Amino acid sequence: MQQLILQRYKQDLKSELQNILYYWMDNTFDTVNGGFAGKIDADNCVHPMADKGSVLNARILWTFSAAYNQNPDNTVLAAAKRAYNYFKNYFIDHEHGGVYWSVTCSGNPSDTKKQIYALAFAIYGLTEYFKASGNREALDYALQLYETIEEYSFDAEKSGYFEAFTRTWQPLDDLRLSEKDANEKKTMNTHLHILEAYTNLYSIWPDENLKDQIIKLLNNFSDHLIDAESGHLILFADENWVGKSNTVSFGHDIEAAWLLLEAAEMIHNKVLIEKVKHLSVKLTVAATCGLDTNGGLWYEFEPSQNHLVKEKHWWVQAEAMVGFFNAYQLTGDAEYLNQSYLTWEFVKNNVLDNVNGEWHWGITNDGKTMPGEDKAGLWKCPYHNSRACIELISRITAIENQLFVEIQSKHI
Repeated sequence: MQQLILQRYKQDLKSELQNILYYWMDNTFDTVNGGFAGKIDADNCVHPMADKGSVLNARILWTFSAAYNQNPDNTVLAAAKRAYNYFKNYFIDHEHGGVYWSVTCSGNPSDTKKQIYALAFAIYGLTEYFKASGNREALDYALQLYETIEEYSFDAEKSGYFEAFTRTWQPLDDLRLSEKDANEKKTMNTHLHILEAYTNLYSIWPDENLKDQIIKLLNNFSDHLIDAESGHLILFADENWVGKSNTVSFGHDIEAAWLLLEAAEMIHNKVLIEKVKHLSVKLTVAATCGLDTNGGLWYEFEPSQNHLVKEKHWWVQAEAMVGFFNAYQLTGDAEYLNQSYLTWEFVKNNVLDNVNGEWHWGITNDGKTMPGEDKAGLWKCPYHNSRACIELISRITAIENQLFVEIQSKHI
């Protein structure tokens, strides 16, 4: 039964990955100003005057590069090259270092703050593009950004990374990624994506200092960013690691469950691997509190208000697919495989836009498409859903290969 699910799942994912890639190639190229459109609304209408975000464009760069690295296709590589050329020409601040948060539709700097989250995604995209293209310039930019983060953002006294700065690396009053965030100096979200970026960088540049920073980041999570009792992530903290939020983000719980383990495995630290395996399962169990009976994963819970936000956002479902599959691989418990596949079934039936393509932003509690949300924008991107496809195809293929080896060995 498990093999049948894996076969069906893999075939679905390969097809869906192609759908995602071709949506972005067919609908988002900016043929006037270069690069990609800054905004496409829920009705699939392009907003040509919209600003372009560095996070969106770094994620586009990662997506096409990672897809090419799994299944080489020159059309996909050309899209990655388009993303790279635009990113290096317009988002990298060649005068003060780092990347702009956004540029205008014509490529002029718009919001010039240095959000470390955005630098992390730039490293993530650039390193993946280096793997796809062999372009040393891309790796050099990634290394410059790594050094910039370490110079300005790393807290040498108490560890961790500070959230944001002005263009010239001065303190900022408003550190937030978005209006819904708490205005705190250290956040789980930025630490998670620095870890993600550093892990990818280490895969091509296994530097000992970088390895030490990955270890520190993993310890930041185990010591400060995972609640020892509930297993949920602590989303916001001050400079002294005092927690400033008890909001539960189910999507981040399940995303961290597999990204933390990926990092520990990348640096081949056996002690940390065992420690993080335990944390990974703990985070996964915590995330199950947000599961609906239809397979979808709710958005978040506010304990102080006893308020459960029952929206089901696209990125949360994508991370759930990977996170629960990761737990299946860790524990051998087929229920986690079933849950991963059930979430995919929920996505197919509710989140995919079968008219215009790609995935809707999300679904309301009454099962309707969330109104007024982007199909592409500062936050809506091809990264979570394409990565779920890429990651799961790779994991299922590895399981299939292992089964083949075991069968062959029995006949020797």
